[in-house]
Amino acid sequence: MTNPMFGKQWMRTRSGRIVLAALAWTILGCVFALPDLANGTEKRRALLLSLTLWWSWGMVTPLILWVERKIPVSSKQLGRRILAHLLPSLLVTSMYVFVLGAVRAAGGIGEWNGLLSSKILVDSLRGLFLWNWLIYWLILGAWQAHHYYDRYVASELRLERLERNFSEARLNALRMQLEPHFLFNALNTISSQVERDPKLARGMIEHLGDLLRLSLESKDRQEIPLAEEMAFLEHYLAIQKIRFGDNLRIETQIAPEVKYASVPCLFVQPLVENAIRHGISRRASGGTVIVSAHQIGDRLDIRVLDDGVGLPAGWTLENSGGVGLSVTRQRVAGLYPDGETCFAVNRRANGGTEVEISLPLRWTGKDNDAAVRA
Repeated sequence: MTNPMFGKQWMRTRSGRIVLAALAWTILGCVFALPDLANGTEKRRALLLSLTLWWSWGMVTPLILWVERKIPVSSKQLGRRILAHLLPSLLVTSMYVFVLGAVRAAGGIGEWNGLLSSKILVDSLRGLFLWNWLIYWLILGAWQAHHYYDRYVASELRLERLERNFSEARLNALRMQLEPHFLFNALNTISSQVERDPKLARGMIEHLGDLLRLSLESKDRQEIPLAEEMAFLEHYLAIQKIRFGDNLRIETQIAPEVKYASVPCLFVQPLVENAIRHGISRRASGGTVIVSAHQIGDRLDIRVLDDGVGLPAGWTLENSGGVGLSVTRQRVAGLYPDGETCFAVNRRANGGTEVEISLPLRWTGKDNDAAVRA
C-alpha cells in the first residue's frame, strides 16, 4: 500500500515537479484540442497540434520564471516589473516559435528545414505571435498569483503563530499570578499551626511539598486530565482538613466517564479555596464543599458548591476583587477563546454559593485512549 507521506515528499522533488508540470501541460493540450476533435478534424493531427503547442510552452516556462527572478525590481513595484518584462517577453515569445517548430518536427507534423531560416518567425508574426505573446503574460500572471498566495499563506501562519505565542504568554502570566497567591495562603495556614500543634504543621508541610511537586510537573501544560487536577486538589484539601478538622466536610462527585477529560491546569483548587475561605471558615459550625463533574452532551459541567455564608449583598463577578476567581475566569476564557465556555457564580437557594463552569468536552493523546477504555 502506497504511503501518502512518501507521495507528498516525492511531489516536492525536482523529478516530481517535472512530472506534475508535464501532466498539467498535457491536460491543457487535450482540453484545447476538444473543439477540433468535435468538428471532425483528423483526430491524431488535431491532438498533436494542440499537445505540441502546450508542451512547447512547458519547455519555455522555466525560462520565463528565470527572467522573473532576475529582474532587479522589487515585487512591490508591480508597474515597473511589468515594464521590465516587455523586452524579455518579445524575445522569449520569439524563442518559443522556434521551440514549437522543433517539437512539431519531432512529432512528425512539421519540417526541420524551416527552422534554419527566419521564415518561421515571419510567418508567426503574420499569424499567432500576438496570441503567443499573451500566453507569456498569462503564464507570468499565474506564477505571480501563486507567489502572492504563498506569501499570503506564510504571513497568515506567521500571524497565527504570533497570536498563539501571545496567548500562551498571557496564560502563563496568569498562572504565575495564581501560584504565588496559592502558596502564600498555604504557608499562612501552616504558620498558624506551627506553635499551636507542630505535628499538624509537619503534616501540612508534607502535603504542601506534594502540591509543589505536582505543580512543577505540570508547569509546561495548560491543560491536564481531570484526574490529575483532582489529585492536586486532594493534597490541598488534606492541608485544610488538618486545619479545620470535622468542621470541614468534602464531597466529590466525579463521573467515571470524565476522569480523563482535559481541563485547565490548577483551576479547581482556587474555586475550592474560595469556598472554604469566604464561605465555610466564617461559620462556627463549618460546612460542606461539594465538587462535581459530569458530562452533559458534548460538554463538561464542573461545579463547586458550599453551604457557607454566601455572597455579600451587591456582589457580582465583574466587581469581585478576589485573585482566585478573576484569574481562573481569565484563564478559562483564554484557553477557550471562541466563547465556548460558561463561568457563573450564583447564590444557592438554601444558603451558600455555587460556581458553575461549562467547558467543551475533549481529550488529548493518551488520555483519549484511556477515556475510550474507561
